[in-house]
Amino acid sequence: MDSCAQTLAGVDIVITRPSGTARALARHVRARGGEPHLLPGLSLRAMPEAEAGKAWRQAQRDDLLIFTSPAAVRFAQRLAPLNTQARVLAVGSGTRRALQRAGCMQAESPPRRSQHSEGLLEHPWLQSVRGLRVNLITAPGGRDLLATALIERGAQVRITHVYERVRPRLGRRHVQMVQALDASAWLLVTSAQALDNLMQVLPEAAVRHLQACRIVVSSARLQQHAREAGFGEPVRAASASAGDLLDAVAAHRHPR
Repeated sequence: MDSCAQTLAGVDIVITRPSGTARALARHVRARGGEPHLLPGLSLRAMPEAEAGKAWRQAQRDDLLIFTSPAAVRFAQRLAPLNTQARVLAVGSGTRRALQRAGCMQAESPPRRSQHSEGLLEHPWLQSVRGLRVNLITAPGGRDLLATALIERGAQVRITHVYERVRPRLGRRHVQMVQALDASAWLLVTSAQALDNLMQVLPEAAVRHLQACRIVVSSARLQQHAREAGFGEPVRAASASAGDLLDAVAAHRHPR
């Protein structure tokens, strides 16, 4: 076992990803000796098939497709197979891998430390987009940063919603799990919406327990958001990938 894996032995790691997408991260936690706890901050739901399916099939005729999450790939694939001549971009490496599993081997994503909207906007394919038809495959909500910037660069931007993010339904076992945590636990957060949902859905006493945990986030924007939500100084991971999130926990438990 390597040193990074050893540093997580017995550590409680709270995963806030949606239930359907949290299992892979939980496996990474167990493989490195930690104890995963699932606390979904979001629930993912397909958009109405008739409307979304038509929009997705039309999107595949555009010049460039941008997928904002692995879930966007998964829900689009449920509507119709990915079969396009367009260039395809992914916000992060996890989304790129999902596209490759769907058969889109040409998909690209930003470098490891730039896997967010700002980083994607630096990609060479997005520097000369005037007149191009660019389609964002995503869910409603978010910052609209990509769409706004691409419109300013002259692209014809369309947005295809293939799924939506809704508040999770948390049960008594989730609340009991949170209330059993102590300050040695670590909370992994890659979505501001997920964190906000947890703060709103959990009882006040459980929220206080959550705020007492150390928190790892995947961007500078989330660092500020976590501070404003009442958490101690957040630790920033290099990216939202499982390895980077857990490396951040390991590095701050046993600094060199």
